[in-house]
Amino acid sequence: MKKILLPTDFSIASVNAIEYAVQLFKNDDCHFYVLNTYEPVALYTSTTYGNDPGLDLEIGELFKKKSKEHVKKVIDEVQLKYNNARHTFQGISNFNMLSIEVNELVKDYEIDLIVMGTNGASGLKEVFIGSQTMHVIKNAKVPVIGVPQNYSYKQPKEILFTTDYKTNEEHAGIELLEEICNSNISRLIFLNAYEGNSLTPQQVKNMNALDAFFKRDAHLTQIAKGMDVLEAMEDFQSRHGIDLLVLVHNHHNFFENLLFKPVVKRVVHRSSVPFLILPA
Repeated sequence: MKKILLPTDFSIASVNAIEYAVQLFKNDDCHFYVLNTYEPVALYTSTTYGNDPGLDLEIGELFKKKSKEHVKKVIDEVQLKYNNARHTFQGISNFNMLSIEVNELVKDYEIDLIVMGTNGASGLKEVFIGSQTMHVIKNAKVPVIGVPQNYSYKQPKEILFTTDYKTNEEHAGIELLEEICNSNISRLIFLNAYEGNSLTPQQVKNMNALDAFFKRDAHLTQIAKGMDVLEAMEDFQSRHGIDLLVLVHNHHNFFENLLFKPVVKRVVHRSSVPFLILPA
């Protein structure tokens, strides 16, 4: 059974992500953890309430009660809309920062995947939503799927996996990706972009290993010469309809990070389709 964590702030974006998750895995046995984290106002107004612990506790309990009520409402509405005997839900309301709470729950409940909403906003709201997702992705030990706020669910038939072939079939999340491809009869496109050097022997070995691992799925390899990752990805998307983007959040050295971080940030803030980030 898949264990999937669904962070929510009860926004349209987060509820849309929950609905995406239950539709994507409609044929799988899943236990969904719907998480809301909250930080009582008293935390930011300690000069006002700091001398009254009783009032602090009362405000904290009020926030927790409201959080639990809203989480239950979200679960009830999703279960009513997508009645599925293979899916079970559990609500969690905790006083904590989101990224810290997510890491704790991933460990405690052996979470397989995180699905959360992002994008679909502008200005400060975009910065906030995107930063929350970025914090989770940066520290996540499991795959993260981000779903744009205004994205209407579409079965992922075309999946673009942008890879430098520095990972192989044993990388965390690759098995999940193969399951998604198989259950949706998807076509997986491996996209490798490079501006100078050809693949090393190890990269070629990894490429062959991935090719063998996805042997039961329709897949192909595209090489984009003379392009950086963003250019290659955006060029491919402009010419083909893509339903899901896949990236690996590898550990990089300082100079590689200067190139890699803008790619993830751009995807998180600007992607018009869902994306799957595999952990380092």
